[in-house]
Amino acid sequence: MTNIIFTAFSNRTDALELASEAVLGLGDLGIQSSTHFLDQRDAPHIDASTLVVSLGGDGTFLRAARLAHEHDAMVLPVNLGTMGFLLDVPSDQIVASVKESLNSARVVERLALAISVEGSSASEFALNDVVIERQRVGHMVRVRTYVGDDEYLTYSADGVLVSTPTGSTGYNFSAGGPVVDASLSVMIITPIAPHFTIDRSIVVDADKTVRLVAHKKMAAVVADGTEIGVLEPGQTVLVQKSPTPVKVVSSGAFELGVRLRQSLREGHA
Repeated sequence: MTNIIFTAFSNRTDALELASEAVLGLGDLGIQSSTHFLDQRDAPHIDASTLVVSLGGDGTFLRAARLAHEHDAMVLPVNLGTMGFLLDVPSDQIVASVKESLNSARVVERLALAISVEGSSASEFALNDVVIERQRVGHMVRVRTYVGDDEYLTYSADGVLVSTPTGSTGYNFSAGGPVVDASLSVMIITPIAPHFTIDRSIVVDADKTVRLVAHKKMAAVVADGTEIGVLEPGQTVLVQKSPTPVKVVSSGAFELGVRLRQSLREGHA
């Protein structure tokens, strides 16, 4: 039997109310479910048969996706945000969408990143992007980039990011990078406010390894908006395609062109 977990941040009263209503509604159908707060340390029981339902905006979805990815579970994103660029299930269709997912889930596999910092054995995860950025306001970072065995460009900039197609509509887009169809297996390298260097993005095969080397100055490493480490001068970050994708349950209603027009019109891009 599928284990259903509704996830939200504890300060989102609207999400908690919806989760309670959904748990009751599903219970009336004989379907058991529970609620988990993403900002609390207790770990819910999750396995590959679990359906993780995120209730919130894109930030909630990214945290829920990380939780699901750790256990090869599926994630169903429900939009409670003002825009929810990555989300395609409206809040008034939670019970129906969960029920449909249990019967005939349409699962889309989203490319994720595996990130490792030189000197650490841990591998971090990102669904959207990893950013090498300056630590102090008024300072720049200098980052050398390599793809496979080839040296590419050295940037003097506020930062350099490596994005997935899913993340291409986020920070990458704001920094002037291209929007990339989520079905493509690529990574996008985009400089952030570069100083006297090329300001264009580079799109590379996701089967290659991207190396980012901090040059002369320390830099912060940020994955999906969360700092995961600090680079000393000369230290390297390796960015690769995660061996396991994020399994996203889709309603089939997501249209990239429509979202882009809405985003630009409403000023969220």
